[in-house]
This record gives sequence, C-alpha cells and structure tokens, in this order.
Amino acid sequence: MPLLDQLVAAIRAAEIEVVDLTARLEASTPIIQLPPPFGNTVPFGLQEISRYDDRGPAWYWNNIITGEHTGTHFDAPVHWITGRDGADVADVPAASLIAPAVVLDFSEQAARDPDFLLEPEHILAWTADHGPLPDGGWLLYRTGWDARSGSQAEFLNASETGPHTPGVSIECARWLAEEAPVAGLGVETVGTDAGTAHSFDPPFPCHAALLGAGKYGLTQLQNLAALPPTGAVVIAGPLPITGGSGSPARVLALVERS
Repeated sequence: MPLLDQLVAAIRAAEIEVVDLTARLEASTPIIQLPPPFGNTVPFGLQEISRYDDRGPAWYWNNIITGEHTGTHFDAPVHWITGRDGADVADVPAASLIAPAVVLDFSEQAARDPDFLLEPEHILAWTADHGPLPDGGWLLYRTGWDARSGSQAEFLNASETGPHTPGVSIECARWLAEEAPVAGLGVETVGTDAGTAHSFDPPFPCHAALLGAGKYGLTQLQNLAALPPTGAVVIAGPLPITGGSGSPARVLALVERS
C-alpha cells in the first residue's frame, strides 16, 4: 500500500489520532496588549457581507477583521527587527510546516510560579531522559496556560508591573537559537517570550534570538497535554501572506496510538 494511503487508513482506524492544537478565533480570543505609545492589534471580528438575504440570497459569508498575531499563530523571522532580512510568512518553505515535535512539560512549575523561566539545563535534563531534540522540528513548551485562554485577564495575568506569564530565560533563548537543532518553539501563552520579558536585558530575547536565527514561533497552542513527550508530528498552517510577519494558523498534531 502506498505510504499516503497507509497514513489515511491509520487516521480513519484511529491508529493515528489528529489532535487540534488550535484556539478558536472569536471576539473574546485573548490578544496581546502593549502599553502606550506602542500600537496594538484589534480583536478578532466578523463583518457580515450577506446571509441568505437581499445581499446574497443563497449564501452566507463574512469579511475577517484580525491581526497577524491573533489567537493560535505563526511567527515568521521578519516579525522581529533581528530577522528583518529573513523570510516573511509566505516565504516559509511548505515542507518545514510539517515536522516532528517534542513536548517539555513544565506545567507544575508554572502553576507554582507564573514567571517561571525555562533554562538550558531544564532542556538538557529532559534530553537525558528522552533523547535528542528533533532536527528541524518543534520544541513545544507546555505550561498549562491554555486553561486560562477563556479570559483575557487570566490569560495575560497582568498587574501594575505588567503581565506575568511563563517563558524562557535570556540564556535559554540564545541556546535555542544557536545550539538547539529545532526549527522553532511552540508555547501556550500569548507570545514566545515571558510576560516580564520587556524588562530583560536585552528585552524579548526569545523573539530576538530565534527569529534572528531564521527560526519560527507558534503561540497560543491548546491541548499540549494530549501529546506524548516524543513521537508527535506537527502540521502548522499559516496563511501565505505576502510580506506578512505572521498569520493565524490551524495547528494539528498527529499521534500514533497503540
């Protein structure tokens, strides 16, 4: 049987489970909020064109109002100044959008400390137990933050000092960019950087280091708890927006079930 036929048969037989890692896009989908004087994205919205009426008697359709970095979305290298000469989202090779993934679970640590930061030694300890990170694949960083995605306030978790969400340290961002074989980092939070990363030196090191190295980001993922530590394959589907810095994406994972 041809390989693709085997894949389809395995999915239909539930030998391979398709896990949706995508948050629904709606007006209440949490979005990042930057302080003045910085510009902000708009909430997701639908602008009705027609709905079985005089504007179109047999069809229903809408215009979409959204930002590139709303909901579950893909960060292209050009999103950050360090990657300004890199690929926009339309230039990202299609083959790189299907890749193996590993899941590093630090949800207990993030539950105790919302400012928890992933360090290189955490990753090295994980690889000692589970094997190397996938070459050209995704490191998916589970913090349990998707449980907060129903509320803008809980998801951003902001105080008078700014948002408090888990992320990666400056050293870890550099390590992922320069030494790790992965093509990108996926997280459950609103962005790949920690909520307090605006105060780091340099600020927002995950964006700066990974995107500057030509790597990618996936954010606001859901259901990482349904994935095994190793063995999943991720399919990320951003829109190929010419000149785009990123795009909302449907992100799926394939998991072999015995």
